[in-house]
Amino acid sequence: MLGLLYDLFKIILLLILPFALLIRSATFIHVEYEVNAYLCLLGAATNTAILLFTYFSFVYGKLTGKLGSFGGLKRRGMLALFVVLVYITHGVLFFSSSNLKNQALRSEINSLHPILRLSVSTLVYLDRDLIITDASRVPEDYHRMGLPSKNKSLHFEQPSSGFAHAIDLRTNGRGLIRNNLVTGYFWLMGFNTLRHVGTDDHLHVSLKSHDAPYAK
Repeated sequence: MLGLLYDLFKIILLLILPFALLIRSATFIHVEYEVNAYLCLLGAATNTAILLFTYFSFVYGKLTGKLGSFGGLKRRGMLALFVVLVYITHGVLFFSSSNLKNQALRSEINSLHPILRLSVSTLVYLDRDLIITDASRVPEDYHRMGLPSKNKSLHFEQPSSGFAHAIDLRTNGRGLIRNNLVTGYFWLMGFNTLRHVGTDDHLHVSLKSHDAPYAK
């Protein structure tokens, strides 16, 4: 029984690893090298494609008993990169309305940093009930909500990237364990997380901004 559970754990880990590597690589490149958002994703895609290529080659070797020709290796590499790029494109560009608090958020999502968009869309595969309550803002929004005005906020579009670097997620009615798992996911992926209990209880998730490196 323990052996079966161990094998199941390994399979789950192997399935999760490419997604974790993709997002964690992207955040690492962004934080450490301060490059364009899409270059971060391209670098992360390359790392993940290498991992998928290894998976494909392992399975091919198990089935055939050989590594294959140079042409076969090349096709596997191209397939791995294609799969990752399709996944990134879908994760960055497409959000279900069921995961948005309201339709006004759809335009805000397009202003959100692509790495944040990808991380949230990946989490939605595991947490279908995840609700985004806020994304990008402008200074006037704080007056409208009855909050003190801010000169700097990671919800604002950042000058160096052109994207907002923060998103808010609903926590009400989701339970302590579920909220802690979501918090842990974003922390492991390299994001900052804060539980805000001001105007409405929510989880504030942010990606480092090089314009305001200590802001959260």
